[in-house]
Amino acid sequence: MKVIDLRSDTVTQPTPAMREAMYRAEVGDDVFGEDPTVNRMEEMSAERLGKEAALFVASGTMGNLVALLAHCGRGDEAIVGDRSHTFLFEQGGMAALGGITPRPLPNRPDGTLDLTDIERAIRADDDHFPRSRLICLENTHNYCNGTPLTAAYTAQVARLARAHGLRLHLDGARIFNAAAALQVEVRELVRDVDSVMFCLSKGLGAPVGSLLCADGDFIAQARRARKVVGGGMRQAGILAAAGIVALEQMTDRLVDDHRRARRLAEGLALLPGVQVAPLSSNILYFSLSAESSRTPEQVVEGLERRGIRLLGRENGRFRIVLHCWISDEDVERVLAALQQVL
Repeated sequence: MKVIDLRSDTVTQPTPAMREAMYRAEVGDDVFGEDPTVNRMEEMSAERLGKEAALFVASGTMGNLVALLAHCGRGDEAIVGDRSHTFLFEQGGMAALGGITPRPLPNRPDGTLDLTDIERAIRADDDHFPRSRLICLENTHNYCNGTPLTAAYTAQVARLARAHGLRLHLDGARIFNAAAALQVEVRELVRDVDSVMFCLSKGLGAPVGSLLCADGDFIAQARRARKVVGGGMRQAGILAAAGIVALEQMTDRLVDDHRRARRLAEGLALLPGVQVAPLSSNILYFSLSAESSRTPEQVVEGLERRGIRLLGRENGRFRIVLHCWISDEDVERVLAALQQVL
């Protein structure tokens, strides 16, 4: 029986085209700037996002970290959402490795930060305070139901940042999902940010890697930061080859994941005892209401016995993430299994 893994879009296996490209990849030493496949992918990524340059890193967490290290010095402060991945799920790397103080602000249900809250959080020039240097946003916002941030909102935050001499970094791990959900070009969503990281290994289906995109001087600084955290990967063209296929073949099909997520949401909403959160992209959250006779643990275990994996999160929330290895038939099987378990 096929295992249907809905825990994350990070569980995707490389496509046959990716495996073939990896097998045939021309490689060199990337730390010396001599891997032609990495160089090509970085150029493609920068062009696609409308930035001057790009840097290949091992993961989204590494991409966010080296961006923070390049933007901020020790003792500086970064304004972040209190439900953001950078704040919650990256082991406090900005503080542990960079000496950067996070200033968490409440994320609104749509993943945005209130502009007034941001402005109030920017420190005055006072010897008692850390210096405010950076604002961080996330698009799509994982913990806020996979909601995309609009280009208009991002531009507002960018204007506010520049008015106060701050920079703006975007954790765009799923930025191509945001573009698909909003039906805009991805470069429109990142036009006003100073730096953006996006993942190849989530909805785009590549096995490893993320890209950090910005202007050339910033990427030069980020490359130094990548080296010090152990991110010099040498013959990384084997991985970059899969990333090139992801950029060429996988971005336009993300709408299929969103369509299947909507079908799941519609089916879940018909089940008694289930409350479905608002859906915008490929991430679907739901929870059990008081009328349900099942515990979250029983639901996870019951689905596991039926060959279906999903995550139970805090406060009884469940997360389902659609990706390229989930078919229409899989969606119907999941709905049938949920009906049985519940």
